[in-house]
Amino acid sequence: MKRIREYGIIIGNGQTGKNNKITDVPGVKVGHYTMKDERHNTGITVILPCEGNPFINKLMASSYVINGYGKTQGIVQIEELGCIETPIILTNTLNVGKMHDAMVGYMINECSKVNVKVSSINPIVGEVNDAVLNDIQDRCLGKEELLEAINSAKIDFEEGSIGGGAGTVCCGLKGGIGSASRLIEIDEKIYTIGVLVQTNYGGINDLIIDGNKVGEQIKNKLEEIDESKGSIMIVVATDLPVSERQLKRIIKRTEVGLVKTGSIIGNNSGDIVIGFTTANRINQLNNGSFRNYQSVSEDKLNYVFRQVADCTEEAILNSLVMAKTINYNDKIRYSLADIYLNESIN
Repeated sequence: MKRIREYGIIIGNGQTGKNNKITDVPGVKVGHYTMKDERHNTGITVILPCEGNPFINKLMASSYVINGYGKTQGIVQIEELGCIETPIILTNTLNVGKMHDAMVGYMINECSKVNVKVSSINPIVGEVNDAVLNDIQDRCLGKEELLEAINSAKIDFEEGSIGGGAGTVCCGLKGGIGSASRLIEIDEKIYTIGVLVQTNYGGINDLIIDGNKVGEQIKNKLEEIDESKGSIMIVVATDLPVSERQLKRIIKRTEVGLVKTGSIIGNNSGDIVIGFTTANRINQLNNGSFRNYQSVSEDKLNYVFRQVADCTEEAILNSLVMAKTINYNDKIRYSLADIYLNESIN
């Protein structure tokens, strides 16, 4: 399947990383577990933020709630302490608690390997509601499925109807997992910023692609029109040295990319962003009273803001074009590629 750039749609003028994915940030990997059968289209996407154990060597982080109709766990401590200490999980709404429990068990086991006792842990679990295409009340994802997602993590991961994007609907079409990255040059050194999205928001009337209101062209081809509702999870990673305050400023700009795809950030939408940097680490085993960190000059951030906005917009479009058309209980949700791009290109 083609990504959005292969259709000649180029978002912004920044240079992408090698794979144009969040995993272009060194150390970051992404894994999936997908459950698909007659009753289920759901799964888990896990972002491993670094090599090694993030509990022992925590990553500076921030979060931002664009609209709070969501059930994400873990962001309260991120806001207070400015760091993450576990991988980030994306799943469906009713599986948040089970994923939290599974991650606690996983991290206890990982820490025991290096004789570190865990008495408190802050798993980060984001969610969207995939009940349109999934029997969500079954709560069919648990510890084994999370381990499979973690063990499958790699740099060149799949996008579309996979993992936490298996049962999502976005702008009336099939949503999913999407990603993009940009390279940032500051003082002759190259840094990377990457975005991963789990798209499950919006109605077809609102869909915009690179400034074009294509939703109005597509809607007449659909048998069923979804209202503008649902959620999106956005994860931002970078190796740029920034403080948690600067990260907050950066991840707020994902909202620009989201709006450029047509989102009105509706009343019942859970639009939540989590960001981290691999550059500034907090060593749990360091007993010293002070720690030293680098942070970029504020006057360089406009450049970064533009790149993260473009990344978000492109990641969303990748989630739509890489998704596969699905028929679930006579509910058809089309891939953007099938209903618009392939036809328009040909």
